[in-house]
Amino acid sequence: MARPLRIEFAGAVYHVTSRGNERKDIFRTDSDRRLFLDILQQVNVKYNWHCHAYCLMDNHYHIVIETPDGNLIKGMRQLNGVYTQAFNKRHDRVGHIFQGRYKAILIQKDSHLLEVCRYVVLNPVRALVVKRPETWQWSSYNPMIDKSSVHPCLTTEWVLGQFGRKKTTALKNYAEFVEAGIGKDTLWKQVKGQLLLGEEDFADKLIDMDKSGDIHEISRNQRHLRRPSLGNLFEEIKPRDRGERNEFIVEAVYKHAYSQREVADFLKLHYSTVSVVVKRKA
Repeated sequence: MARPLRIEFAGAVYHVTSRGNERKDIFRTDSDRRLFLDILQQVNVKYNWHCHAYCLMDNHYHIVIETPDGNLIKGMRQLNGVYTQAFNKRHDRVGHIFQGRYKAILIQKDSHLLEVCRYVVLNPVRALVVKRPETWQWSSYNPMIDKSSVHPCLTTEWVLGQFGRKKTTALKNYAEFVEAGIGKDTLWKQVKGQLLLGEEDFADKLIDMDKSGDIHEISRNQRHLRRPSLGNLFEEIKPRDRGERNEFIVEAVYKHAYSQREVADFLKLHYSTVSVVVKRKA
């Protein structure tokens, strides 16, 4: 399957994750984590980013970034590149520290941003590193609930503004919101096409923006984010009904942009069998 494109447009919001090469630590000390947050703040200033949440684990990090100028790629190149150079110099090493490309999920701000911010600060709890989010000092949770100083890389206004006008009310409601998320881990099952997290019409809006030239080109697979799953396509087919099966194979490939390999793997068929069916119907 082709790896997803980086879709950029003014005001886009992303959940970004980057992991250590060979699962090795990218933060060896607390000083490394402070260094990373300092570099993130430099990137925020240079590229006009807003960071709504972060969590720095040992071998990976999560950040939630809003890009008013639609420049995720440039900023991420700066963030990971500068941190790699600084980390290598500090620890007298050379080479990559991150595993391939970072992962970026595009988020619909008004419907899913709060959920994603909650997911990020609960990462240490899900990983069974701590029992309570406030115990992990390297997430944005404590700064958000006013229990530690706010690093300048973090923007708190939008998130807290969703929970009340008075600061005390907002802090209380935010803490309760995060508490209610403990034990819930279904958010990423809603991600479409390896790329989008939003309401059903989010993909359609992006495709409309793409047609108007407001965003980078969307790949063929990602134009079909609302396509049915292969399970839904083939669930009504009886095992011996080869003719109907072949019709749905052609539909899956030509209408819904599944690759022949994906269809073959799903149906447990040899790739050449699917290829013959598709060529015959072409």
